[in-house]
Amino acid sequence: MGIVFNKGGIFTTVQDYGRMGYQNLGFHVCGAMDRHSFWVANLLVDNKDREAVLEFTICGPTLYFTSDTVICITGGDFDPRINGEPVPMYAAVEVKKGDELEMGFCRSGTWGYIAFAGGLDVPVVMGSRSTDIKCGLGGYKGRQIKDGDEIEFLSNVKTLHLMKERRLEIPDYSQPVVELRVTMGPQDDHFTTEGIHTFLLSEYTVTSQCDRMGYRLEGPVIEHNDLGADIISDGIAKGAIQVPSSGQPIIMMSDRQTLGGYTKIANVISVDLARLAQCRYPQKVKFTRVSVEEAQRIYVMERERLKLLNERFIKTSILHRLFNAWKN
Repeated sequence: MGIVFNKGGIFTTVQDYGRMGYQNLGFHVCGAMDRHSFWVANLLVDNKDREAVLEFTICGPTLYFTSDTVICITGGDFDPRINGEPVPMYAAVEVKKGDELEMGFCRSGTWGYIAFAGGLDVPVVMGSRSTDIKCGLGGYKGRQIKDGDEIEFLSNVKTLHLMKERRLEIPDYSQPVVELRVTMGPQDDHFTTEGIHTFLLSEYTVTSQCDRMGYRLEGPVIEHNDLGADIISDGIAKGAIQVPSSGQPIIMMSDRQTLGGYTKIANVISVDLARLAQCRYPQKVKFTRVSVEEAQRIYVMERERLKLLNERFIKTSILHRLFNAWKN
């Protein structure tokens, strides 16, 4: 009752929201790179919002299903096909025992997600099912998926109420320039006034040196003042923008180290990290300063939007069941 990986893909792992509360012990947070796609995938298959999913990049996996289930594919466009036929993305899809789902090479975006109704049966390690590759724990045997691996489902969900309504609009990841809102600091006092202006007024190119640990950008040099680029190592949040002595920014992502000794000029707000994660070479990004209060307001609005979506599916499902009960 689950899936067999006929092909593991290039970098397929099990991820959930992340392993919270252990950075002080040196463990990575991990979790989905694009939390929005992760949340939506679980929402559309009626899972809890932090249920584990498959995450992949560049070239996705090929799955053989050993039981009926319902799936949702979100994130970048990996040209998904079941038994050779195209599969809609951002929609709940019924899959039958014996079906084969093939994820191809990424045509837009960078990271893809597959959620399974009922969830994936992998161990919970320190409160999370996320894979920590560097520490070799969590997910499927603490590593990325390989050909021939098998994962069972936590429960056998064969269909959901109102399948046709369980779909959302597909995001557009093709913009040549992506705007990222940032809060300044904590070491913005290590940069000259000109350096701050350069950071906020310039466009930076997403390089090919991007992975789950961080995204390296290339563009105009961000100038430090006499305090320099090095600091006593301190904690690193997801979205922190480090600027080493080269003056080229590095944005820290899900598998970031817990501590770092480079100055952090700003932090990408959490809502915009999903758009950053789906950027690829040679897309450009530009930074816009917002206050902490504004970042919090944007976050609350996003959570409320997802909450309303969830409530819409729940209420419609209840009405559907009541109508069927009355009709019968």
